[in-house]
Amino acid sequence: MNELKTPRGPGGAILINPYRLVLATALLAIFCSALQERVSASQPNIVVILTDDQGYADVSYNSHHPKEVSTPNIDKLARTSVICTAGYTSGHVCSPTRAGLMTGRYQQRFGIYTAGEGGSGVPLSETFFPQHLKKAGYTSGAFGKWHLGVDIKYNALHRGFDEFYGFMGRGAHDYFDLNTPDHPIYRGLKPIKDKGYLTDRITEEAVSFIQRHKDKPFFAYVAYNAVHSPAQAPAADIRKETDDPARNTLMAMLRSLDAGVGKIVDTLKTEGVYDNTLLFFLTDNGGSKVMHANNAPLRGYKQQDYEGGVRVPFIVSWPAKLKGGTTCPAPLMSIDILPTALAAAGAGRTGKLPFDGRNILPALEGKTDKVHDQLYWSSAAGKGAWAIRAGKWKLVGLKDRLELFDLETDISEAKDLARKHPERVKTLKQLHDSWLDEMAEPANGAAKRWSADAPAADKKNKKQKRAEREKRRAKRRAEKEKPGE
Repeated sequence: MNELKTPRGPGGAILINPYRLVLATALLAIFCSALQERVSASQPNIVVILTDDQGYADVSYNSHHPKEVSTPNIDKLARTSVICTAGYTSGHVCSPTRAGLMTGRYQQRFGIYTAGEGGSGVPLSETFFPQHLKKAGYTSGAFGKWHLGVDIKYNALHRGFDEFYGFMGRGAHDYFDLNTPDHPIYRGLKPIKDKGYLTDRITEEAVSFIQRHKDKPFFAYVAYNAVHSPAQAPAADIRKETDDPARNTLMAMLRSLDAGVGKIVDTLKTEGVYDNTLLFFLTDNGGSKVMHANNAPLRGYKQQDYEGGVRVPFIVSWPAKLKGGTTCPAPLMSIDILPTALAAAGAGRTGKLPFDGRNILPALEGKTDKVHDQLYWSSAAGKGAWAIRAGKWKLVGLKDRLELFDLETDISEAKDLARKHPERVKTLKQLHDSWLDEMAEPANGAAKRWSADAPAADKKNKKQKRAEREKRRAKRRAEKEKPGE
């Protein structure tokens, strides 16, 4: 029997056939490429549609909606998705909720208790949603309202996104004037001159992103500023549906928003990626009283920790994995979206900062009815507003007043049970105190807890506030001159 011998050169060096080496390298590259394509094909696209100040009953799939409300596209999505009937936001105003959603953490952990703090900028030490997805091969785009920092260093492109169209600064923006030097629309890092109705422009940019990136996993964060003030809609769309002119304008704004949601969903279907897209639809806090929103049957509005300020329309769709036409009664929160997306994508967490949010897929699949032991809210000393939910019980604090509600029997929070269950009040307050002890000090210098003897540190006189506004405007003017820095 002949023995196979390895060819050797002078000195005994093994001779390698260059043609075989090229062939082996090519085969390895093909194998790796095929493996990557197989992994990419199994990873869901991720879409988060976040509306602004939309009322709990300003969706017509809510049986409590008034007759003027009609949201056929949102309703169609809801009918084929999982409706989270106890879906909450981590803040009762815009920016804190966005900070929590982007990090998967209670925003109070990094000093964000108010819209002013969040709008001024989330610390760059925090890891944002797309930064976790980057290593898993996702392309990410942010569209619409940012409200997570005015300075260019806080721009979405510096927080892991590959594309950005929207506005950075304040929570509100004119819907028609898209060429305001003092509050510009950005494409990437550069202010641009744009035109159109802002709700429609956000939709168009999101649709374009999906069409251009449909062949590989993508993350689209579509943050409409609708239906936040100012109350503006195309004149032709405003109808006399009620005796309230402000409400009539809100309904016109809502129709544009609903049409945008429909176009995004239709694009996902047309491009053949809808079934394997994990889509979240929610609003950033309760409906606004200023905009005449309807939060029935809930008590309260935006800027309050009653259910009307923090319980929101919350829909999750993933046709390939989740059974549509179902409901999820488990209390869950906007901070759960990031950990859930990473679990669906098979992507690990980037960095060492722990999540407060949880993977809610088991709850959406009906495998559990519990996600959190408790949910927490706090606005620090400025408002003295805070709340905790544990199971069916919710304790709401406002300065020196405490109210206890049984949400299983009283979703409208009409009957205060604090006097009837003092031990329950004590236990819940202790839990909230312990949680608040873990949180950072407010970024604006206020105290964490309200005290009648210690006024909030964020109270400033008019002169101070005016000086700070002028300083911010000067910074924005400088950014416009040097947009890439």
